[in-house]
Amino acid sequence: MKIFKAFLLAVMAMFALTSCTYNKLVEQDEQVNRAWADVQTQYQRRADLIPNLVNTVKGYAAHESETLEAVIAARARATQITIDPSNVTPEQLAEFQAAQGEVSQALGRLMAVSENYPELKANEQFSELQAQLEGTENRIAESRRLYNEAVQTYNVSVRRFPNNIWAMIFNFEKKSPFAAEAGAQKAPEVQF
Repeated sequence: MKIFKAFLLAVMAMFALTSCTYNKLVEQDEQVNRAWADVQTQYQRRADLIPNLVNTVKGYAAHESETLEAVIAARARATQITIDPSNVTPEQLAEFQAAQGEVSQALGRLMAVSENYPELKANEQFSELQAQLEGTENRIAESRRLYNEAVQTYNVSVRRFPNNIWAMIFNFEKKSPFAAEAGAQKAPEVQF
């Protein structure tokens, strides 16, 4: 009888440990999903600002159509890429980052064009949109940082013993964080 009680106690302890570990992994997985949703929300906010910004610039710099079209095309490509955070691969994340990088570069060229048009720079709507865009870029950076923190916490749990055993049994796999773009460690060259 004592052996049966000991066995039953061991099974109950194993069940308690498994359920605690499983529940913690589920909670951390959901934190990663929420953080990813926040990242997507900020990118969507930026995408929503772009048409207003382009239309404002178009009124002042109509002959800069190549730059305006580049911004619109980059936005279209970026909004077509969707990622499911529950099974994102490093390749999918790199593709997403590349598309968002194209948007950032196109917007940078658009802002550079605005320097050639003093009346555009003085336009209140353009100034407001530019400020909103700048704020959104900051929110994107913060959302990406929070996503990476959630991924790191989750990945440590998935890899730490004995959680790694339960993670393998219940098919919890490592998540991919955002990484710096190639060449990001080099400061841009400034020439006068």
